[in-house]
Amino acid sequence: MDQTLAGRVALVTGASGGLGAHFAERLAAEGATVALAARRVAMVEARAEAIRAAGGKALALSLDVADPQAIGPAMDRIEAELGPLAILVNNAGVGGQGLALDISVEDWDQTFNVNVRGVFLCAREAARRMMASGVAERGEARIINIASIHTFEPKGGLGAYCASKAAVGMLTKVLAREWARPQIAVNAICPGYIETDINADWFRTEGGQKQLKGFPRRRLAEASDLDAALLMLAGPAARAITGTLITIDDGQSLP
Repeated sequence: MDQTLAGRVALVTGASGGLGAHFAERLAAEGATVALAARRVAMVEARAEAIRAAGGKALALSLDVADPQAIGPAMDRIEAELGPLAILVNNAGVGGQGLALDISVEDWDQTFNVNVRGVFLCAREAARRMMASGVAERGEARIINIASIHTFEPKGGLGAYCASKAAVGMLTKVLAREWARPQIAVNAICPGYIETDINADWFRTEGGQKQLKGFPRRRLAEASDLDAALLMLAGPAARAITGTLITIDDGQSLP
């Protein structure tokens, strides 16, 4: 099987489980050397070990994207141990649940600190390094932000989350415009509801089942449904794709 990402170094944030861990495994399967980052270092180490056991190359590291002082040193380590960074998957995120009249200022700020500021700071630091290393000049620089269907669709009780993901969508377009000349492709994937450990219990409840039956296909999407878009945006096929938001939601956002 052709490994279209052979020789590329990728960083996936929020890679301790769920979509982040899945993205790291898929990139590694395509030949990328992958750095898995999250606050729960024991979990990312287990994920990295699984990739290595399957014949891939992976590094686990602790990173809280809400801490601006931690991002530079984390990328220093990636470059020192793996090589120049070519792919960043900005996946780390939090839910930000709470009605507008109830959510605390602290919870609102935490949602934006992780979902927006963390995305911005990681993207900016990665872009600087991609330009300095020559990765961008070679046309190999890729930044993929993980947004949501709630980038576009409002949802009661998720005001902070929806607003943060809308910000990620616009930020993706702005960064793509600013970094078009240096040839850094910046795009976003906007997934719908996908079954993960975080939401599995909810969708077994009466309320969750009611929500599920409201989807046109009455089912959850799967992480693997994002693979084609992920690999396209991470690899050579994204040469002329930048500033694009790709919705993959199994039709969940249809009226």
